[in-house]
Amino acid sequence: MTRNALSVVVLVSGNGSNLQTLIDQQADLGIRISAVVSNRDDAYGLVRAREAGIPAITLNHQPYADREAYDAALIQHIDQHQPELVVLAGFMRILTPVFTRHYHGRMLNIHPSLLPKYKGLHTHRRALEAGDTEHGVTVHFVTEELDGGSPVIQARIPITETDSEETLRDRVHTQEYAIYPQAVAWFAEGRLKLINNQAFLDDAALPSTGYDYPVKETAELS
Repeated sequence: MTRNALSVVVLVSGNGSNLQTLIDQQADLGIRISAVVSNRDDAYGLVRAREAGIPAITLNHQPYADREAYDAALIQHIDQHQPELVVLAGFMRILTPVFTRHYHGRMLNIHPSLLPKYKGLHTHRRALEAGDTEHGVTVHFVTEELDGGSPVIQARIPITETDSEETLRDRVHTQEYAIYPQAVAWFAEGRLKLINNQAFLDDAALPSTGYDYPVKETAELS
């Protein structure tokens, strides 16, 4: 029996390159992106959505009195599309507890570090300044704690002597485009769940850092 495509709403604030990866792979992942929502009307992710025939919605946060008022309005816009999963793809807003609880167990985020290291911003710079030998990216469930939800999958890359903040960012982006679709596919297949704030894959609890994705980098990036 053919499984119905999972309804997904994606939130973006900028370029939307991870969104594009999901758009391009919808059929293979078993999902249907029902809407793309941004807090910025100049987000290129909205252009990507429109070009793919996906409803593109701008909900500017500036007119709202506080985060709670904005998030309440955001919930209303999202829920009109009845998503089974909400995907944060570069959505640069700190979400309120009311919002995260509303989508508990059905909201994923991608963060450019090996969580729990380097929550927040400027992760590539911080990894270089700390003299780390490896860096990477994590997909995790979203909870009330910023970048603190249970990790689902991580991709690790070595930091080379020639790496700059820009080259490290680009190498991490390449891994993002591999592991975010994988996590979304697992969720669409019913294999990925959040139980008691712990990520489970195929009914087995994942490690504290999530599934370790087997990274393959091309020779010019090694």
